[in-house]
Amino acid sequence: MNGHHHYPEGSNGWHHTRRADDDADDDTERDHRSSTRSDPSSSRTGTRAMNGGYEVDLRTSVTDLPDAVPLLPYWSAKRHLTCGNPTPPPPGTPKMTPWRAAPGKIKTAHAALVLCLNIDVDPPDIIKTNPCAVLEAWVDPHTMPSHKALEVIGTNLQHQFEGLNPKISYKPILDPSKEDLKRFCVNLRKQAVDDAVLFHYNGHGVPKPTPSGELWCFNRNYTQYIPIALQEIQSWLRSPCIFIWDCSAAGNLLSNFVKFAEKRDDDAKLHGGGHPDGSHPFSECIQLAACAADEQLPSCPELPADLFTSCLTSPIDIALRYFLLTNQLPSGISSDQVMQLPGDLKDRRTPLGELNWIFTAITDTIAWTTFPREVFTRLYRSDLLIASLFRNFLLAERIMKNYHCTPHTYPPLPPTNTHPLWASWDLAVDACLRQLPDLLKNAESSVPKDVSLGARNRRQATRNDQVAQPGPSASGDKPYTYVPSRFFTDQLTAFEVWISRGGSALTKPGPLSLPIQVPPDQLILDGTADLAPYPANSLEHSEHHLVPRKPPDQLPIVLQVLLSQPHRLRALILLSQFVDLGPWAVHLALTIGIFPYIARLLQAAGQDLKPVLIFIWARISAVDPSCQVDLYTNHGYKYFASALAGQDDPRQALFPNGSEHKAMCAFILSTIARDYAHGQKACWNERVLDSCFGHLDEGDFLLRQWSALCIAQIWDGNDEIKVYGVDMGLQDKLIALLSDDSPEVRSAALYALSTFLGASGSADLNKLGGGGSGTMFQLEERIHFRMEVAVVTGAALAIKEDASPMVRKELLVLISCLVREWRGYFIICAWIYWEEDRRWKEGEENPDDDVAANAIMEWLDSFGDDDNSRAENRVLLSSFFTIFSILLELSVDPYQEVATNAQTIVDYIMALLLESPFTKLDSTTLHRPPSGGADTKWLLNGERPRVPSNHSTQTHVHPPPSPTGRPPLTRSETMTNTIQNGVSSTLRRTSSFANALKSLAGNIAFPSLEDGRSSPKPQQASHEQERTEVVQGVSRPPSPNLNFAQYTSPYPRPETPEHLYNRTESSSQITLADPEPCPASFSASDAMDALMAEDMERLRSRRRTAGHARHHGHPHYEGMGGVSPSGSTFSVDSNVNLGLGTGVGLREVLPLKSRFYDWCCEYFKEPQMRQPEADEPGSVQYNYQVWRQQRNEQVMEDTHKQALEAPRCRWDKPVTTIQVSGLPLSLAFHAFDPHLVIANESDMITVWDWIKRKRLNLFWNGNPRGTSITSLHIINQDVGGIILTGAADGMIRLYRNYDPNLCNAPVQMVSAFRGLNDVLQVKHGSGVVTDWKQAGGTLLVGGDSRIVRVWDAHTESQVMDLETNSDSPVTSLTSESGSTSLFLASFADGSVKMFDRRLEEDNAVVRSYHQHVSWVQNVRWHPTLYGQFLSASSDGEVKLWDFRGGDRPLQAWELFSHGLSAFDVHEQTEVFAATSALMVSNWRTQRTEVHSLATTRSLGSLTTGLTIPPPRESMTPFTPRTSSLTFHPREMVYGVGSWDGTVRIMGCKLPSVS
Repeated sequence: MNGHHHYPEGSNGWHHTRRADDDADDDTERDHRSSTRSDPSSSRTGTRAMNGGYEVDLRTSVTDLPDAVPLLPYWSAKRHLTCGNPTPPPPGTPKMTPWRAAPGKIKTAHAALVLCLNIDVDPPDIIKTNPCAVLEAWVDPHTMPSHKALEVIGTNLQHQFEGLNPKISYKPILDPSKEDLKRFCVNLRKQAVDDAVLFHYNGHGVPKPTPSGELWCFNRNYTQYIPIALQEIQSWLRSPCIFIWDCSAAGNLLSNFVKFAEKRDDDAKLHGGGHPDGSHPFSECIQLAACAADEQLPSCPELPADLFTSCLTSPIDIALRYFLLTNQLPSGISSDQVMQLPGDLKDRRTPLGELNWIFTAITDTIAWTTFPREVFTRLYRSDLLIASLFRNFLLAERIMKNYHCTPHTYPPLPPTNTHPLWASWDLAVDACLRQLPDLLKNAESSVPKDVSLGARNRRQATRNDQVAQPGPSASGDKPYTYVPSRFFTDQLTAFEVWISRGGSALTKPGPLSLPIQVPPDQLILDGTADLAPYPANSLEHSEHHLVPRKPPDQLPIVLQVLLSQPHRLRALILLSQFVDLGPWAVHLALTIGIFPYIARLLQAAGQDLKPVLIFIWARISAVDPSCQVDLYTNHGYKYFASALAGQDDPRQALFPNGSEHKAMCAFILSTIARDYAHGQKACWNERVLDSCFGHLDEGDFLLRQWSALCIAQIWDGNDEIKVYGVDMGLQDKLIALLSDDSPEVRSAALYALSTFLGASGSADLNKLGGGGSGTMFQLEERIHFRMEVAVVTGAALAIKEDASPMVRKELLVLISCLVREWRGYFIICAWIYWEEDRRWKEGEENPDDDVAANAIMEWLDSFGDDDNSRAENRVLLSSFFTIFSILLELSVDPYQEVATNAQTIVDYIMALLLESPFTKLDSTTLHRPPSGGADTKWLLNGERPRVPSNHSTQTHVHPPPSPTGRPPLTRSETMTNTIQNGVSSTLRRTSSFANALKSLAGNIAFPSLEDGRSSPKPQQASHEQERTEVVQGVSRPPSPNLNFAQYTSPYPRPETPEHLYNRTESSSQITLADPEPCPASFSASDAMDALMAEDMERLRSRRRTAGHARHHGHPHYEGMGGVSPSGSTFSVDSNVNLGLGTGVGLREVLPLKSRFYDWCCEYFKEPQMRQPEADEPGSVQYNYQVWRQQRNEQVMEDTHKQALEAPRCRWDKPVTTIQVSGLPLSLAFHAFDPHLVIANESDMITVWDWIKRKRLNLFWNGNPRGTSITSLHIINQDVGGIILTGAADGMIRLYRNYDPNLCNAPVQMVSAFRGLNDVLQVKHGSGVVTDWKQAGGTLLVGGDSRIVRVWDAHTESQVMDLETNSDSPVTSLTSESGSTSLFLASFADGSVKMFDRRLEEDNAVVRSYHQHVSWVQNVRWHPTLYGQFLSASSDGEVKLWDFRGGDRPLQAWELFSHGLSAFDVHEQTEVFAATSALMVSNWRTQRTEVHSLATTRSLGSLTTGLTIPPPRESMTPFTPRTSSLTFHPREMVYGVGSWDGTVRIMGCKLPSVS
């Protein structure tokens, strides 16, 4: 599913791999089954087991292995390992060599064919045998007069070269004198200009070249041989050139030419600094020589005299003749018959054409598998003539080495004459020639026997004679039907076998691995070893040394097969399976020359090719985005635009997984539009924006995601397209998408909104963007303003409490766009917040001293009787305030990347505030250093309204209708109500504003000795002891796997604060006499008006700017209409004396830069058609998970037997004792591994192997001082484990890699989010109480709140808030096992309630029990009987209930008269335990008792054995318990934690259980 395509042989299209029942799946179901790389919930491991298993691939023999992972692991998808950050390549990854020919590639334009034959006169240094080779260009010169023969040979040779490339001008130069040769050469260079010249030299009629590098020609009277030095030829022809030396001792010419060329190049470097006019170095000239310096050309009479030239220009002729000479065919075919082989060299359907095609494929493949990649690209992919010559050179080497000649080239090439593929060539020739007698039986032999196949082809072309075409023969007999060669079919089968039989699997570096010149320990290619291993999997390091296998030799043959219509679909399917292996495979295919073929196929009309072409192009676009230019220039974008817009036809089975292929089209089109204005325009013209708009409602999450990302790239920096998008309501559609089930889709929608508001989607990390939503000339100014505010406000309210940190990161990018454009409003909000925070901290209650409230009232009064304006502006300011409050909350986000990015924005606003007009007010408190934050303990318990920071705010931007007449302005009507709510909610929870100003203002405005221009960013310490109490009393929690967010200071680094302020003052429009704020002649409301007016002026300036000025450069608008938007945009204004120059002197740090698009692109670089390494049967990871599964099943079987005996056995067997630091407030056993997780009363978490009594890990949770970890779970226990903590600050945090035996990496934070924010003020509350249900991925969060919040781990979103209908804290939560929606909650007032999540949020309580009269410590379901549950209260009572009965308990136990502090029920057996309360009066007698539900008798008692009395003060302000008690989920043991830090683990004395 989701891209796992299999292509069975014989299928006419891509096999539809999604089962029939999948069609009914909603998109969330689809999400859970999709791959680890971009799905919203999980890895591909495990879901198949729940949904019927993988599809059986008939080519795989392993069909009976168990599924490695039986259950779906949560928080284990790729996004949890990367948080939307692109995965960096492993260290030492080699850089891919460019696959395109270099810009200065050789292009051959002219050729000189120099023939020095001097027919009938033999040179003096050659003694010819008798008989000897006489044919020159397939002409016997002795059958005609010598001058005629010379002309015919020259003409034939020209035709032979024209068969290689007919577009080149070939000039035969026959028996030239030195002067003629010079003239021709100089003219050729003039005509060729900078192109290459081919110089072919046939010296069969002149002496051999001299050892000093001289070749020979004639004088004008042909009475003397004249030597010509190679230096002269180099001077005449210059460079670039291709030289063919067809003469004996040709090696003399090649070696001397190289020597002279290097000397010339060295001289040029020494004297001229290089070659003039960018001409090519002489050493780049290409040479082909027939033999070595001490060798003579063969004179075998069966071969032509110009054997080397014949091999280079007539390879099929000479290959067939050579085959006859070396192989005996049964029918005794003669060379005369071979010359009558039917067909056309250019028609692949004929025997001759097919042989030529096979020869091209084989020589290409030999070169590909033998030569270095750079050499192959230069010689075989730069120029058609050079490629043909070097392909044919391989044949020359094979033949001539049998005649004691060793052809040479420059650059030198390794030998290929023994390559195994030559056997395939011999087989193909054999199969063809064996049919020759039958083919010729009825054909007329009208072809001269001494002519070549090429010459016959030319004659046929001129006569239009189709001799070889199948048809009725002259005699009327049924013609023989030629049986085509099986060569290509067999090679495709071999390629398919390589892919299906493990070629796609990774291997260790060695002879069978992909050859790369890097150290073996670094031999990993981008995209091959990046399959995210399961978190907590010990074996994730085992993949790090694995690399791709050596690619199959048939890859160039697959390229040739694309030319054939019958084999094309099969070849494309195999090619798609190959490029799916990773970027290295795509790069190999591009290097081999696949690109022009694939590009040409976009013009094909066949529907059957469309899915596979889209798949291949998606991979190419992901690996090399520069293909966007090619797809634009050849109009390939239209192909994908039409596929994206196409309607699915249910009658057509040719387009399986249609939505996924449309997602690929959206991805390809987005790469065309990215950073490319022409691509944007082309996509817009093809109505891609409209198609994506329609697909935002599709059921497939991948299509929704890429539709949004495609929209983002199309309108990025393009005002015209943004206008079009607004007209169609695209921004509203994207905001609606923020409630999507998939975190990827929510992030993509935010990414699109960010580019809409000015963030840059460019690949260049230095391009930040800016400019808001552009000109929006169709909107009125105020409507434009309100639209931008509405977009961000709507998004912020929808996303601020999203459980995915990746989504919250994208929200911050969007907010940063608004901050950049409307910084004045944010300065006002920051000032109001500062003043209100100061009043609240100092306890001021006099309304007359409320500077901010009075300023707001004055500001609202300035609108006079215009109620609409007053209401509208009030809503706008409250919207900004809402966003600012959300920013402050995010600046203390538990996930480090989110907090860092938010701090960058907040500090930018703070820096603006410190330079704003508010600092000049005599009533402000901005010049006073901020006081320390209040104690978090009571901040946290402050009263918090249900809706934070916008309690009395209209969140829409349209002004509400006002009543007739202006009512008196009351305090509640002003912003102050909102302000107060914001301060009392956000700041009481985070205390972040004061901290932010203290870190920024304390280090900037009041410089210290250190360089304090950046907020403190604690670094990861190397020792555990150094990791505590780093910032504001908060310990440093483990970092995420990828943590790329970097805090950026708003101040430029090189300048000191003093210089900074001097520059700021001089660049703004006033000059201060002294650094102290002077009394201002304006009021706070004047400053508010001025800042708002400046923002509006910035908008007007933007609206005046032409849209094209911002296409894709995203300039920071320097010189925009002569105004810098980072400075003041005033020219003449009444408030000019305020000195507004908002942002002058600050660094441009906004908008933030998102990497989300690059992260999404990785999906198309990763294998989709094969299972990841962890799912491959036989892999180390797979074997480990199979072992785990079998081990877990064995544990469950054993413990089930034990559970039957345990209620009748004693539970007083000591197992072990563990000592920890502090009070072990929460304990959690792993169900299958011997792990015990202990959290103390602050934020320290330790992980122990309780069997070996060994501490495995220690780390800090990072919750604020004064708060505790009040809830602890281990999730995903079947496949490993992730620790989930809930702390009293409302935050949920998850950690992986806690077991060093399984993973060498440090503990990493997987995710973190605010699980609960509606915290009640309770003197002794329960903090945050959670319940995790693995079967459904449901997390219940309650505690000091009037709600129980339900989170869905699949979608990482809040499902519902269930009203508790109680003013007491929730003290425990427990879900019923199975698929039901029932859960129990106990309360501090003694009540126990049952909830049904299927009901309405405010009416979900279905049963209430009020028999307890005190705090209920715990409530647990009966381990074996359905419908029954137990509860225990702090007064020592334990009660058994049945929700099917009445309101009275079935049974009650009075355990401890002095009270009960902890209670738990075993999940498997009918046993419960309770620990007595710890008080100063009875601390010596505190004990834990175990009772049986079956026999109602005590099974054991454990005395704590304390030696020191407890402190009178409570150890923690939360959860009034002084000990902890937890049963193991499976084993018959339990753990008890005491206040002295001792954790005792006790077991059951079981008889031998058979």
